[in-house]
Amino acid sequence: MYDWQGDYIIARLLAQDKKIISDMVHYKLHYFDVRGLGEMIRMILIYNNEPFEEHRFPVDSEEWHAYKPSTPFGKVPLLEIDDKILSQSFAIARYLARKYGLAGKDDFESAYLDSIADAQKDFYQEVKPYYLVCGYGGKYGGDKDKEKLYNELFLPVAQRHLPKIEKLLKESKSGFYAQSGLSWVDFYMAEQTHTFSAFAPETFKQYPELLKHKERVYSLPQLRNYIQSRKNTPT
Repeated sequence: MYDWQGDYIIARLLAQDKKIISDMVHYKLHYFDVRGLGEMIRMILIYNNEPFEEHRFPVDSEEWHAYKPSTPFGKVPLLEIDDKILSQSFAIARYLARKYGLAGKDDFESAYLDSIADAQKDFYQEVKPYYLVCGYGGKYGGDKDKEKLYNELFLPVAQRHLPKIEKLLKESKSGFYAQSGLSWVDFYMAEQTHTFSAFAPETFKQYPELLKHKERVYSLPQLRNYIQSRKNTPT
């Protein structure tokens, strides 16, 4: 006897599976083969157990220079979202953060987090010559340049900026930058601390809360295995 009910149930289940598959978003991240501004995007996706494909370029490679003209602004990171393309690191991070509930509890907290990220980005831009000589050396300078840039550029800027950032972290009382808890900005700030504390360890010893915050983020169960197994790069 033909079991139409059984076939109907199987057909419904197959249809549901196809819908689930069709509803899944395909992400492809294009960035250099370093942590840099792409790492917070990787961390958001990994924290949320979201599969994604990667296209990593060697820094300053022929492959990158050939690909560069096809990007919206001549820069990466760039995230493909199915057939759509999103550029600019903060735009990508904020898009994903809103999707996964990592953008603050309300509009004000979201804007507050943006202000912290923007302030840190200003810091990075101001000390970028030191960042480049520490991370890449070569055409950016040698040890003498590094020492000069540390004393004349990095140290005074860090002494002005880092106490303010640490103060905001303490005031949140959550262990993260938002009072409501973890946000995309924590991934960004943890990475910034990781990079700059390696370049200037004595400076960061004066800001223990920033170092504790980095370890707090890196110890999240969803990220721990990735952090321990990821490729070690200077930036």
